[in-house]
Amino acid sequence: MYVYVDGTFFPKEEAKISVFDHGLLYGDGVFEGIRLYRGCVYRLEEHLERLEYSAKALLLQIPLSRAEMAEAVCEACRRNNLVDGYIRLVVTRGVGNLGLSIASCKKASVIIIADKIQLYPPEIYTKGLSIVTVATRRINPAALNPAVKSLNYLNNVLAKIEAAQMGALEAIMLNDQGYVAECTGDNLFLVHKGVVYTPDVSSGALKGITRQAIMDLCAEMDIRVVEKNLTRYDVWVADECFLTGTAAEVVPVVAVDGRPIGDGKPGAITGRLLEAFHRRVSVDGTKI
Repeated sequence: MYVYVDGTFFPKEEAKISVFDHGLLYGDGVFEGIRLYRGCVYRLEEHLERLEYSAKALLLQIPLSRAEMAEAVCEACRRNNLVDGYIRLVVTRGVGNLGLSIASCKKASVIIIADKIQLYPPEIYTKGLSIVTVATRRINPAALNPAVKSLNYLNNVLAKIEAAQMGALEAIMLNDQGYVAECTGDNLFLVHKGVVYTPDVSSGALKGITRQAIMDLCAEMDIRVVEKNLTRYDVWVADECFLTGTAAEVVPVVAVDGRPIGDGKPGAITGRLLEAFHRRVSVDGTKI
């Protein structure tokens, strides 16, 4: 396995960054998780655009053009002989002093890891997932806008720990007003009386690439989508629930906080969207 670090591909064991990198010291940087399906990097342009927007929000200068970054991502897949896989693209602030000031960080670092991933067991996609709501809240958008996909995921990590302590693989996080924001690593959707609902990004949800892909598919399938504030009650009484994310793809949820969703089985609309998503992933992107 080879890892890209600042223009060079290193064997995994030799891929290193400095202990003075502000990405390590302060979580100062941005990242993207990207999928490769049958030799096609899914929605690569959208991922690179989001990376650029996140970096701009942090006043972080990416040292590669979008075309150069796209080629580096594809080459990482080729170097590792991947046809299907997961790509972690990271841009850190770079090496600096032991202080918060970015003035000492002269150049950002780019890291690309292309490997395999399996977030959930295969049976989850057919039988569904049981999740819980945790006490750890999503960071207030006024403190850190959820549109910025930064390296600082500590409150998501804490929520994931809470979920594990309750025997769940995933958890719903609320915002500071008590509305549903998202899960620890996935966006959340509900289906109620034939309408698909998802938290508005102002609630603290990331503008997920897979989230948008599902909304696009809903439009093609004449399924109405509403973005709005959602409560735990809305989740409990939904007919269907599913999660979306680059690593997770589309995951049916069959129980939340001990309450069955609908009839306790993956729903019909969820199934249709999952099938449509799988048909699109190998054509909607960039061939390596």
